[in-house]
Amino acid sequence: METKRLIIDELRKEDKEDYFFNISHDKKVLETFICSYQESLDSFDFAPYLGRKGILAIRLKESGKLIGILTEFLTEGKSVEIGYGIGSNYWNKGYVTEAVEAFIPYLFNVRGFETVLASCFIENPASKRVMEKVGMTYSHINYGELEYLGKSRDLIYYKIDRKI
Repeated sequence: METKRLIIDELRKEDKEDYFFNISHDKKVLETFICSYQESLDSFDFAPYLGRKGILAIRLKESGKLIGILTEFLTEGKSVEIGYGIGSNYWNKGYVTEAVEAFIPYLFNVRGFETVLASCFIENPASKRVMEKVGMTYSHINYGELEYLGKSRDLIYYKIDRKI
């Protein structure tokens, strides 16, 4: 997939450093995106991410640099849940909205899903705004859905249905 500023494609082994610094080692990202913190690049095992179905790189078109990821998970029938994480140095620039705007039609038209869901921690207004900007509407809140970083977390869900 390609947008005005981004390329969305498979992870490559040369993405290890960018993935480490923009996702797994960025403590600001880990406050909003569920991922295990990695202490050092040398000990970071990137191999399990390579070739993994359901995870795509978000790259800057001009440089090819990985700045974030899109994920798909919890597929059930014709529904899929998505997630996204982007390095904090790239926040508030519209990159995630641009990536998700391209990802949703792909999920409908290529993958054949009828409903796309996404969630975020209730205290993450930026992620909520992304979901609203791409046309998703409020679905529900799951209070105390999970324990993350030592706290019980409430998740707010949004969804969008394929337009027939």
